[in-house]
Amino acid sequence: MSQTKKIPNNSDYQNDRIITGADQPDKYLPLLKGKKVGVITNRTGIVVIKQDQKIDTLLLVNFLLKKDINVQKIFTPEHGFDGNLGAGEKVTGGKDVKTGVKIVSLYGKNKKPTSEQLKNLDVLLFDIQDVGVRFYTYISTLQLVMEAAAEVGISIIVLDRPNPNGHYIDGPVLKSSYQSFVGMGYVPVVYGMTIGEYAQMANGEGWLKTHKKCDLTIIKLKNYTHQSRYSLPVPPSPNLKSNRAINLYPSICFFEGTNVSEGRGTDTPFEVYGSPYLSGYQFSFTPKPNSGAKTPIYSEKLCYGENLHKGEFLSKINLNWLIKAYKSNKKQPFFNENLFFDKLAGTSELRKQIIAGKSEEEIRTGWKKDLEKFKEIRKKYLLYE
Repeated sequence: MSQTKKIPNNSDYQNDRIITGADQPDKYLPLLKGKKVGVITNRTGIVVIKQDQKIDTLLLVNFLLKKDINVQKIFTPEHGFDGNLGAGEKVTGGKDVKTGVKIVSLYGKNKKPTSEQLKNLDVLLFDIQDVGVRFYTYISTLQLVMEAAAEVGISIIVLDRPNPNGHYIDGPVLKSSYQSFVGMGYVPVVYGMTIGEYAQMANGEGWLKTHKKCDLTIIKLKNYTHQSRYSLPVPPSPNLKSNRAINLYPSICFFEGTNVSEGRGTDTPFEVYGSPYLSGYQFSFTPKPNSGAKTPIYSEKLCYGENLHKGEFLSKINLNWLIKAYKSNKKQPFFNENLFFDKLAGTSELRKQIIAGKSEEEIRTGWKKDLEKFKEIRKKYLLYE
């Protein structure tokens, strides 16, 4: 049976029906009143305001301040508070120019909040839109924040948001020897959980340092299931600009561990792939520096590859693009010498299987046992059908 579907139309998305955690202030404002609050967020942390038959949005921090919540600090992940920094680009702290609230970087000198940075805070509020892929680093930030909160005895509230890739589970499960900031939790590449459900799993499975648990509260979504289609109202990072890119991301991001461009420096990142060294491809593109990719691989060079802008909506990881590129590659090494590919995969097996000429079906068969184990563990932490 095919696991692919037609790309959804706008009418297929259920944004008007789904109510996010942030859009239920009656559930979390009472938990924040009279307390010193640290907020872990970025531009995706928005609150929908409905007034006088008009709909507007407000950044969570601004909304909290309007409600007289004592926001002491903003902690911000990769890509920065404004969400406009490229992948891997260092994030600096400072002050939010609109509110004057201090901004603390969790993607600079440290990725885990220090005890000094958490000093005098009573509660942490987490609201960041995730995309449901293990190597997308917002869940790593969440896990480290939870760990820090457990160590100093601060409670944490997670405002849950839909997972745009929540409709399937796929890929190799992380092996402990490959744990890194692009893979901290022992989950598959695509794990089919919201960020709130993931937080429950990290807490419950003892993934926090010294196996401590944090005092965790999840503000659940309303009218959401894992099969719900959700169009992200704000791009979660500079190079995930469209619903199509977000759907392709679990498959295309593997190219970051190879000598192939995943389209950074183009108008359609993660919707194309290619390099100057691939043969047999008709489509071409030329990466150029832009705000989300200041130094893209193969900048100003013609790359040959595939345009995936049109095609079926994925409900599984597509390995055929990766396998095809490996076979078509004219310049070695295909895999980066630092073996970043293995960190993305969470194992060395995928790289070795591709080199050995294994088919997608043969590779996928090797995931089955670990995926079944994961699905059983996952059941304990689900908040939605």
